[in-house]
Amino acid sequence: MTEPSHDESRIRRIRRLIIGPPRDVSDPQIFHHVSLIAILAWIGLGADGLSSSAYGPDEAYRTLGAHAHLSIIIVAMTVVTIAVISIAYSNLIQHFPGGGGGYLVATKLLGNRVGVVSGSALLVDYVLTITVSIASGCDQLWSSFPLHWQPYKLPVEFVVLALLVVLNLRGVKESVNVLAPIFVVFIVAHVVSIGYAVGAHFTRLPVVFHDAHADFMQSVNTLGWIPVILILLRAYSMGGGTYTGIEAVSNGVTILREPRVRTGKRTMALMATSLAFTAGGIMFAYLLTNSHPVEGKTMNSVMLTNLFGRWHVAGIPAGDIFVVITLASEAALLFVAAQTGFLDGPRVLSNMAIDSWMPHRFSQLSDRLVTKNGIYMMGIAAAAALVYTHGDITTLVVMYSINVFITFSLTELGMSRHWIKDRAKEPRWKSQLSIHGTGLVMCLCILAVTTYEKFSEGGWITVVITSLTIALCFAIHRHYEDVRRSMKRLDEILMSIPVPETFDSVVPSPLDTKAPTAAIVVKTFSGFGLHQILSIHKSFPNYFKQFIFVSAAVVDSGNFKGAEELDHLEKTTEESLKKYVAWAQGHGFKADYRMAIGTEAVATVEEICHEISEQFPHAIFFLGRLIFREEKWYHRLLHNETPHAIQRRLQFQGIQAMVLPIRVLDAT
Repeated sequence: MTEPSHDESRIRRIRRLIIGPPRDVSDPQIFHHVSLIAILAWIGLGADGLSSSAYGPDEAYRTLGAHAHLSIIIVAMTVVTIAVISIAYSNLIQHFPGGGGGYLVATKLLGNRVGVVSGSALLVDYVLTITVSIASGCDQLWSSFPLHWQPYKLPVEFVVLALLVVLNLRGVKESVNVLAPIFVVFIVAHVVSIGYAVGAHFTRLPVVFHDAHADFMQSVNTLGWIPVILILLRAYSMGGGTYTGIEAVSNGVTILREPRVRTGKRTMALMATSLAFTAGGIMFAYLLTNSHPVEGKTMNSVMLTNLFGRWHVAGIPAGDIFVVITLASEAALLFVAAQTGFLDGPRVLSNMAIDSWMPHRFSQLSDRLVTKNGIYMMGIAAAAALVYTHGDITTLVVMYSINVFITFSLTELGMSRHWIKDRAKEPRWKSQLSIHGTGLVMCLCILAVTTYEKFSEGGWITVVITSLTIALCFAIHRHYEDVRRSMKRLDEILMSIPVPETFDSVVPSPLDTKAPTAAIVVKTFSGFGLHQILSIHKSFPNYFKQFIFVSAAVVDSGNFKGAEELDHLEKTTEESLKKYVAWAQGHGFKADYRMAIGTEAVATVEEICHEISEQFPHAIFFLGRLIFREEKWYHRLLHNETPHAIQRRLQFQGIQAMVLPIRVLDAT
């Protein structure tokens, strides 16, 4: 192969330094290398849920205002809600061990159209997961800085976002390993803080509960039961950000270590227990320390300062140092939580791309085995959200919560419908229905109250964006369906010649290395590929007497789930090539095939073609590309430019390559 230019070589070296060397997809241990055990999954996926304790209890407590004594009830409601949603999603892992989360559940149980709604809400949700986590993380840090430093917060948020994009391009496990120590510091610091808050006020707990009960009864006598219930429901809903991230484990089952279901359930149990303890403990600590909102500071900062601010050891302000360390660990964990958006967001985008609701290029893996296009997309969208909201956490949490609970509600609705529909076959249907039904009611209440209360304060924009995303998905799907129907007509016309049902009997022909050879790059056996052969005969009548069919078994996020899926991919690719060989031989031509497995079609095909050109110096390479009656600007986004990319690379090396136009009729 021709050596790359000096500039290109330098760019590749820089990229490898930042992103890392490519992974060998054929390595039998590859899934072991990139998968996560329960502890690492707790860090990589559970951090999203756990980090919400930095802003969920804060929002709920602020909403209570003068009724802070009601926070004890909110604590109980929070713990119960976490338990119900976590159990429901743990059941989800068992019923959908292939992952997919809310999108897959809604698609399978409620239909494709509802699945698109859930998937679109999830995509916006994961963009906001990144944005909320980064913005809240910087809020924690800036709580220790003077107020006049506030203008510098937004630029730092963009820097953190860029670093996370690079980190995720390196791979899942690497990004989690780097951030693991941060997670440990957070856990230790908050266990100490909550434990000390309760321990320091332990003798006063009976008084605290008595005063809370007295204040509650006074509020009921003054306002009435219904207003007090509405106050509780509003605070409970405004603290809905606490429950965001619980679904991350079920969405990311495919990156868990085998056995995935057991690993997923362990991860969910770890996350639920730690979140209930942290979120409930923090809100209870607000009440115990008599904490109230302070401008430029988070409630966690106020609570920690009230607890430890007076600690001095040998004249050193040890308490202030501990507060800074704890807030820094919260900020760092929030940055870890942004990982969930980069881990699961591209995965949902990829699943929707495989089902043709999003451009197919979003299902492609990089040589680091990550969906790099999805990572770029999530990063760009998160940056846009930061620009729009200026990093305001209150607006972001509202936008975030609405989309989270759209997906939660549809998931619980789907599972409830499943248990009702299959109750004759499921002996435990009543207990399961009670869990998912209760979760559905909780999620719908939070969704309705949050949307109603905060529609004009940011809620409307997330509704609009989600609706536009749904409309875009349907437009993309309609285009792909039109193309598929057109290709099906082509198949019906050109694939009437029978091919062997079994391919063990298909023997490649011995080829003359000095004879003119047509090397045709194909994907699957279809009218599209046969059209290429006929186009070659039309352009070069009676010139080529032998053919080599070339194909790359491209590993994408749809089949990168285990060794069996990769074996199946390799087998089906080889069968398609043998069909072409049999078809060509049936028409009196010599034929052979070449294939390789890889993550990027361009690089893989280029390597195969270079090997063929060395063996067959008179070979000409042919690639097919869809053309439309009227080329639209979005065609290049929906249909990749792989043929032209391969052609450019081969021609640069002095290898003859042609792109054959394949017309698509009646497709928009």
